[in-house]
Amino acid sequence: MRLPKVTRFFATVATAALAALGTVTVDAAPAAAAVRNVCYNTSQAGPFASYAVQAASIWNNRTNNINMAQCGSNLMIYYTYGGGSYAQRTSLGNGRVVIDYYQAQQYSPLRIVTHEIGHILGLPDNYNGNCAILMSGGSAGTSCTNPYPSSAEAARVDQLFGFAAARSATTPQIFTGSWPAPATAGAQR
Repeated sequence: MRLPKVTRFFATVATAALAALGTVTVDAAPAAAAVRNVCYNTSQAGPFASYAVQAASIWNNRTNNINMAQCGSNLMIYYTYGGGSYAQRTSLGNGRVVIDYYQAQQYSPLRIVTHEIGHILGLPDNYNGNCAILMSGGSAGTSCTNPYPSSAEAARVDQLFGFAAARSATTPQIFTGSWPAPATAGAQR
């Protein structure tokens, strides 16, 4: 059952207020509520900051057990020129996402950001070429612009964030190679 948007709004405001006071909570909700705040930071995301905000909104609207908000630095979002987009998960809901500027000129930037955040939320790559599957990444081709997780992908995130045992079971991991190399790599920054 999805939380009403008003409840999510107040949860986000409360989390932001705590962050402003110097208190950042990653597991802010009690176990019974099963909603976990995932605090992200776009200060280093450059031209992809607005895409990160949209991607967080997509995950918030498609899942029940997470509330992504700009309230801390558990998830840092960066960008680079060349080298590929990737996610480095340190634990469930924590890590960093790096978006390759050149890849985002060939593939949908929103799809890339939402996909890479999916890794931070516990999802692996699925190179099946199906555009309806977010975690298929670049294997779906440059014409695929779908930034939405499938119902199965959203359910898996809910499952991972809904159980304390599953939270501790996810191990640190780096996810690379979701997006084929750009045709023209350009100069490194």
